[in-house]
Amino acid sequence: MTIKQALKEKNRLIKALDDEFKKVYTYNSIDEGNTRPYSTLASLANIMILEEGLIDLKTKIHKANVEVYDKIFRLSELKSLAKKLNQIDCSEGKVSDRYGRQEPSIKTAEISVVERDVRVKMIEEEIESLQEELDTHNATKTI
Repeated sequence: MTIKQALKEKNRLIKALDDEFKKVYTYNSIDEGNTRPYSTLASLANIMILEEGLIDLKTKIHKANVEVYDKIFRLSELKSLAKKLNQIDCSEGKVSDRYGRQEPSIKTAEISVVERDVRVKMIEEEIESLQEELDTHNATKTI
């Protein structure tokens, strides 16, 4: 199994766990005399089996990713950085508030919108490159 396949299986297991928990939450306590469509005890037993499988799979994925942790962490931080840079207010000149409640103010920005966008574009290019490397790793590395 490749990491890519393992990640899909992990998501399948997580969905199956959510489905089993929904059964427990919904059908544990029902009106007396009503039919219980699912056994909460059976669902709990199934949850324990699914959890063991998920723990085992996550462990294998993490062990297989040791050699690319630096790329995984870098990718995560670059995505966060790009998101935060995009939130910088780069307004310049006469600016009114959104609702026109106050007199317009005159603003100046140390980082212009163009400079910000250039920085974000460079970060996004690195993100794309890292993502390609990780996609290749995930598609070829077996666990």
